[in-house]
Amino acid sequence: MPPPEVAVGSGPISMSIDAAPAKRQRVPAAQRRDALIEAAVHEFAHGGLHGTPVARIARRVGVAQPYVFSLFATKRELFLAAVQRGFELIAETFSRAAAEFESDQGAISSADADVLTAMGRAYVQLLDSHRDYLMLQHHAYAACDDPLIRERVRICYAWIVAEVERLSGAQQDRIDEFFRHGMWLNVAAAMGVEDLSAGCAWIRAEQAAAARAG
Repeated sequence: MPPPEVAVGSGPISMSIDAAPAKRQRVPAAQRRDALIEAAVHEFAHGGLHGTPVARIARRVGVAQPYVFSLFATKRELFLAAVQRGFELIAETFSRAAAEFESDQGAISSADADVLTAMGRAYVQLLDSHRDYLMLQHHAYAACDDPLIRERVRICYAWIVAEVERLSGAQQDRIDEFFRHGMWLNVAAAMGVEDLSAGCAWIRAEQAAAARAG
């Protein structure tokens, strides 16, 4: 189920003045668009919507800035395309985890208690392997002061919830807990820690350091 549209020879070389120049291979617009979205994911992950010049994204792909605007009317449109790609990656991760869980159940006993647990484990691995997508997700929420971005992010988030409901068949209270814990994981991963509980070692260490300094 696709996401709702959010509108990506060894001898010396001789030179001859009459040799025809090599023709530059034309890259299809769809391929350029995809490359720009991928570049936007990485650049917006570091600079956010307002801190990322479009020229930087263009340079990453090797095109001129005006070409970017021939494919995306505004920087905001490019940002939203990148954000949507991030949500698509999450959905693909959940779908693959669910399929693998069902396959394992048919062969051997799975290490996970149920499909929702398997999806959660896959999400933890995703956060570890695709940090740019994690940081882009944070920037997407931070940019929700913009009404259009807020609307599109809500659409994407609701779609992810629907996908988890469909794939897991879990009751609403478990779905709610799944997403609450997912947001907890997002914050922990962004801060580079494994625990956010009040009594965890790093929080106690920071509190002790603050007390000594004060």
